[in-house]
Amino acid sequence: ISQGMGTITALAWVSIASLNWPDSITNIDGNLLIIALICSIIVSVLGGRIRSRAQLLQLSIFVPLGALIFQWILNGNYKNSLIDNQDFFVSNSQIFSDSLLSAIIMLITILFIPIFESIFGLLTKARLLELADKENPLIRRLSIEAPGTFEHTLLICGLAEEATRTIEGDIDLIKTGALYHDVGKLHAPNWFIENQDGSSNPHDEIDDPLKSAMVLQAHVDEGLKFARKNRLPKPIANFIPEHQGTLKMGYFLHKAKEKDLNIKESDFRYKGPIPQSKETAILMLADGCEAALRAMDINASDSQALDTISKIVNSRKVDGQLNDSNLSMGEIFLIKKSFLNVWKRIRHRRIQYPTVKNNTFS
Repeated sequence: ISQGMGTITALAWVSIASLNWPDSITNIDGNLLIIALICSIIVSVLGGRIRSRAQLLQLSIFVPLGALIFQWILNGNYKNSLIDNQDFFVSNSQIFSDSLLSAIIMLITILFIPIFESIFGLLTKARLLELADKENPLIRRLSIEAPGTFEHTLLICGLAEEATRTIEGDIDLIKTGALYHDVGKLHAPNWFIENQDGSSNPHDEIDDPLKSAMVLQAHVDEGLKFARKNRLPKPIANFIPEHQGTLKMGYFLHKAKEKDLNIKESDFRYKGPIPQSKETAILMLADGCEAALRAMDINASDSQALDTISKIVNSRKVDGQLNDSNLSMGEIFLIKKSFLNVWKRIRHRRIQYPTVKNNTFS
């Protein structure tokens, strides 16, 4: 429960289970309640933080071992052993069987966690880290077939991760969601400018803003198909449509107005929904700021960069894209500052090394 639904939910479950504990007939029953409660609290707290299957395995070994020692001490069997060897043997056999059963149950649970993840749509830390592996077939395919999109994705990951850390959001969730947010571009990589080599642009060839807008919307629709085909958890799949929300496709809307076409603005807006969480909202803001920051002059000042970031963020806010995200004004301020800090790190200069004949400097 703590892996899939969080520490608070797991602790609530432990509280309910403790209230429903059978009435104690002997002192041992009361001791078992204390031991079970302590073990459950430890597992609830650590389980919500664990980030790998190996750590889960360690937990399933050390917690029952601790319970074995604690139960032996609490029941006072180390004193009984000095008086009655038979009592020591019987009592410790019972203690050992309790701890062994606990270990077996925990190990079985670990084996079934991937099945629980699939059936109940749970998203554990371990699952997030597995999906974030850049050798994952879908991510690997993105890096090969749409390298420009992949590089754009990595830059967005840096912006989004730093912003999420600043507001104490779910870093593992946004890092993984950011990697998959543009997988829909795999259906037609060359239709997106980051994957073009500058020789030709298919949008110029069709010369139809409405069809171009349909291509942009298709990268969201196709992304959701990729998510279903690859069985991506719903919280990860949500990043695909929500990072675009219902934003206007400004460039093609402007082109359509230039042609004086009889159009509706709604035809040049993504279908949504708008971001429903802080993490998907941050990704939307990072997506908008990434291109603008990368295009800035290397000599631009911090205030100019912050002004650019603020304009993009404010435009999203005025457009109603952040209405359902639960981002506060303070958090939005921290997000803008974090974007600025990332830009300052990546805009550094390189010195020009002198070269002479038959010799180079490194």
